[in-house]
Amino acid sequence: MTKLRIGVLGASSLVGGCALPLLSGAGWQVAAYTRKAQQRAESGVSWLVLPSGSLGRSVSQDDAVVTPYWICVAPLWVLPDYFSLIEASGARRVVALSSTSRFTKVGSGDTAENAIAAKLIESEARVQAWAEGRGIEWVVLRPTLIYGLGRDKNISEIARFIRRFGFFPLLGQAQGLRQPIHADDVATACVAALQAPDAANRAYNLSGGETLAYRDMVARVFAALGRPARWVTVPLWAFRLAVALLRCLPRYRHWSAAMAERMNRDLVFDHTDAARDLGFKPRGFTLTAEDVPQ
Repeated sequence: MTKLRIGVLGASSLVGGCALPLLSGAGWQVAAYTRKAQQRAESGVSWLVLPSGSLGRSVSQDDAVVTPYWICVAPLWVLPDYFSLIEASGARRVVALSSTSRFTKVGSGDTAENAIAAKLIESEARVQAWAEGRGIEWVVLRPTLIYGLGRDKNISEIARFIRRFGFFPLLGQAQGLRQPIHADDVATACVAALQAPDAANRAYNLSGGETLAYRDMVARVFAALGRPARWVTVPLWAFRLAVALLRCLPRYRHWSAAMAERMNRDLVFDHTDAARDLGFKPRGFTLTAEDVPQ
């Protein structure tokens, strides 16, 4: 039986790294695309550089290989840059990763967060219009708060803050509900969406298998680090001042006071459709030593 070929955009990302072994293990011939050359040797995976690179083979529309299936786990707004390449490859289905941030960051008090929501909404519409105009099936997946392997920008950032300062700041009671989703579960959903017959031309929300308060979520990070939970309740004005100072440090440049304001908002999404069509069964929020940065 001939192996099916799949292109993966953003293959070196957190979710991409989880998806590659799933794909190669299932017998796919994987073309892993990244912006920077990768010096890796993985069975069933060919590393390619977009648009050019000194250590890897550069790929353009002219030398595109027949690739019926694609997964984009890079930021969704970069996908249109590669529409021509995907078309030239004879694509039949494209699975693209978006985010529930398209809903939760609309109307945020932070300009950058509003811009992200707008980019996600616009990009989803562009992908849908482009794919349908060319007879290519599309599937958009919108995960909630992704964590895992110590590489995410959510739980791992909380863990780094706790390690550095020994406490974590909360706004009020921080009882807003969350549904953290492990990167492995997102990758599994991406792979399932490639050939699920009922998933064509649909968008799905992907939420974690457990719903818990923000405060309880952070408490589990303390536990995973082997530290007692230490909180500092901070008023909003102080949060704004602290964030302004922290953003001077590169690691906290993406932090905003709006993040604190959401600690008391429920950000909950139903994944019933994904369970039905993709067999999606996410795990509960259980942190292992591998899931927090060392």
